[in-house]
Amino acid sequence: MQQKILVILGPTSSGKSDLAVRLAKKFNGEIVSADSRQVYRGFNLASGKITRAEMRGIPHHLLDLVSSKKIFTVTDYQKLAYQKIDNILSRGKLPIICGGTGFYIQSIIDGIVLPEVKNNQMLRKKLQNWSLKKLQEKLKKIDAARFSEIDKNNKVRLIRAIEIASELGKVPKIKSAPKYRAVQIGLTLPKEKLAERIKKRLAMRICKGMIKEIARLHNSGVSWKRLEELGLEARYVSLFLQNKISRVQMIKDLETKIIQYSKRQMTWFKRDKRIVWFEPNNLRQIEDKYKNPSSY
Repeated sequence: MQQKILVILGPTSSGKSDLAVRLAKKFNGEIVSADSRQVYRGFNLASGKITRAEMRGIPHHLLDLVSSKKIFTVTDYQKLAYQKIDNILSRGKLPIICGGTGFYIQSIIDGIVLPEVKNNQMLRKKLQNWSLKKLQEKLKKIDAARFSEIDKNNKVRLIRAIEIASELGKVPKIKSAPKYRAVQIGLTLPKEKLAERIKKRLAMRICKGMIKEIARLHNSGVSWKRLEELGLEARYVSLFLQNKISRVQMIKDLETKIIQYSKRQMTWFKRDKRIVWFEPNNLRQIEDKYKNPSSY
């Protein structure tokens, strides 16, 4: 019989981390992050990483795994997540997957069998110099089916898909072999409220030193090019630090782009009809409804 896990998901700034901590305290759980940027060390404010104080003593896993200079794939994530989840279950505790990276979550929930293709460093080096548009056109040409379902604004995933298609002729059809039975809780908010939260959270992160954080990463050897690949915050702060845009323009662009990103996250999640949706202010209702996840 499959063992059960709990999943807290939703768009950026929806309150996932707070809910995950509350439920972990209530149900004797530990949290496994599902965020494609929080795996990077030194990438804290720019990725919205939970702080030690906010963890409130609850163990959090799969944070600060690799250098920002390195590529971390969904295959890497799935392997490590399986190990952590199995370890948590072996100790009689509840694994709580928490994050907003849809493909990471799907790889665990549906047990996606990912193709085993070794990294082609020469091809990657070549593709990393390509524009987003050129990568999109290349993948569409060699594997239209994969192009139709991929996150078209994620250069890392586009490059990996091209790498796999170049090796195998095409990206193979995704197969599933679920390991666990998952209860999925989605957090959502009206558009206006979510946009307000996004703007407020962005202002707070800038105030706390997000610009200095990106500058430190660059000074430690992370190239501007690499930083621009590591998400919206790193991209636009990097442009500001290179004097390519003004501070006012940086903030304006970030507000707009993060709101657009939250909409793409919701588009991804809404495809999964197994997710039960709540507003964050209904935390008591969520706790009551899922007060005994082990009974599902």
